[in-house]
Amino acid sequence: MRDGFIKAAAGTPRIKVADCRHNAEACFNLMREAAAQGVRVLALPELCLTGYTCGDLFLQDALLRGAEEALATVLEATKNLDMVTALGLPVRHRNKLYNCAAVISRGELLGLVPKAHIPNYGEFHEARWFASGQDLGGPGCAIPFAGQAAVDLSAGLVFRCTEMPALIIGVEICEDLWAAQPPSLRLAAEGATLILNLSASDETVGKAAYRRELAAGQSARLCCGYVYADAGEGESTTDMVFTGHNLIAENGRLLAERRFATGLTVSELDVDALAYERRRMNTFPAGGRETSARDFSLEPGTTTLTRHISATPFIPENGGERAERCEEIIKIAALGLKQRLEHTGAKTAVVGLSGGLDSTLAILITAVAMKLLSRPASDIIAVTMPCFGTTDRTRDNAVELAGRLGATLRRIDIGEAVKQHFKDIGQSMENHDVTFENGQARERTQVLMDIANQNGGLVVGTGDLSELALGWATYNGDHMSMYGVNASIPKTLVRHLVSYVAGDKAEEDKRLSDVLEDILDTPVSPELLPAIEGRISQRTEDLVGPYELHDFFLYYIVRWAFPPRKVLRLAEQAFGRRYDRATILKWLRTFYRRFFSQQFKRSCLPDGPKVGSVTLSPRGDWRMPSDASARLWLEELEGLE
Repeated sequence: MRDGFIKAAAGTPRIKVADCRHNAEACFNLMREAAAQGVRVLALPELCLTGYTCGDLFLQDALLRGAEEALATVLEATKNLDMVTALGLPVRHRNKLYNCAAVISRGELLGLVPKAHIPNYGEFHEARWFASGQDLGGPGCAIPFAGQAAVDLSAGLVFRCTEMPALIIGVEICEDLWAAQPPSLRLAAEGATLILNLSASDETVGKAAYRRELAAGQSARLCCGYVYADAGEGESTTDMVFTGHNLIAENGRLLAERRFATGLTVSELDVDALAYERRRMNTFPAGGRETSARDFSLEPGTTTLTRHISATPFIPENGGERAERCEEIIKIAALGLKQRLEHTGAKTAVVGLSGGLDSTLAILITAVAMKLLSRPASDIIAVTMPCFGTTDRTRDNAVELAGRLGATLRRIDIGEAVKQHFKDIGQSMENHDVTFENGQARERTQVLMDIANQNGGLVVGTGDLSELALGWATYNGDHMSMYGVNASIPKTLVRHLVSYVAGDKAEEDKRLSDVLEDILDTPVSPELLPAIEGRISQRTEDLVGPYELHDFFLYYIVRWAFPPRKVLRLAEQAFGRRYDRATILKWLRTFYRRFFSQQFKRSCLPDGPKVGSVTLSPRGDWRMPSDASARLWLEELEGLE
């Protein structure tokens, strides 16, 4: 439960149709198994205490009495379990029968939630036995049941954890999810962050994919966790087959899935992240009425994480999805540049080409933009500006890349101009301090701007999102451009985009592919300090830390507003085999310190297209005062040493 995580499960017991005593035993055995695994919220299938396929037996008093007694047995058998469970059974009320979910915790029946939408088409004949419960609630709907004096029977119930206020549970039943107006819409508006669906959905060809899309889609639409528990073995196969298709989704992402099996499907839901996302989206309803919630209690503790935490949150791990994402990002960025070139009437696009990753991606995007404009690649002016730290490798790669793309290449050695500038300001050539480095960066920017003026052009920026987060850019040097195409692309993603193009061009232009591969193999460096024996002497990641860590921090700090403790925990989960805790803490501290101190650079960024969920544009997603203090975040890190 700490850090906002709660372990949830969908369970499918092996039942016997109409054997309520057997089914009660199957349910409480599965509940005990779930509790042993640390599960705190469990959903079991629709009508699992009787079986969904009882048919006209639902009208038999013996079955209904048996279901109530079975629930009482489950309550007694599980009163020491620190867990909330929802399980299905039929409930009589005022001459009607309702298909209900019983929500129980520690031997107490918290409430009964009736099914709202009763299917009576195709293979389903529920209206023959059950009434809709969508209007149930309010006075007169507190009934004695399963040995409890008074239990609410209402479609609008939500259940709130007193120790974890962001955990509010709502329940809907099978067809409710398929309906045009699922009860979960109302439940989420009432504050529910976790929806449990008790289902008995028979299997037909193609239905699993649709069911999966429904559950994941509803979790995205409602910004909630969604646990779908399906009936399985033991149900009658007279006319239907049930496969126990269990699903756990969170805000559009499928966390766990199981099919053709009984037992538990388990994962962890990040309730704090869901609550944050709802606060961030000001169109989400404000929350529910206090009177609609029924409180329950769970013992606080640390939830063991089994869900996968990707070390590259900006990059899909599936190869096909990754390629599709790369293609999409390049097109979005190119369309932004295309519009800017059209609007300004720019005759050329000027790119400073260093032979590094960022400038390589910038010119690749610019080439696509020119193609979209039906203009020749020669309208791109690629400027390589060697100086004190430039190596033959990066210079030659820049020249080769410009040539393969058909860009107009200009080579301008800025060494003498920088020396003259240093002489003017009294900077020693032997003093390799920040002035020595930044003087070169600003000279390059001046050259690019002036060439753009000469040629009616627009300077295309090369700086990426990771550099903006860390402030790893020279103010009014590489920090400045006329349009920054890489501004919302983190460094780890830059690498994958260039790699994607290299692979895409392998057959069409092997020499272009080869030069891109060599650029990918080149250490990330601004090349502002003199080379040593012709090799790069300045490696960025030795100075500011691994970009894979910083991009991970960036995603969870900016996109999800996670506190330092939680970011550290997730980083240990994702990178535990590569970095120890001390190393992660060291670079996390660096990230926070630089992120706060370097905001002034982000406050005056050039325009650039947003391509993903994180951007630091002061006109877009990120508003932060340049003099904000990092004290609270750094103090929390100190407590984690």
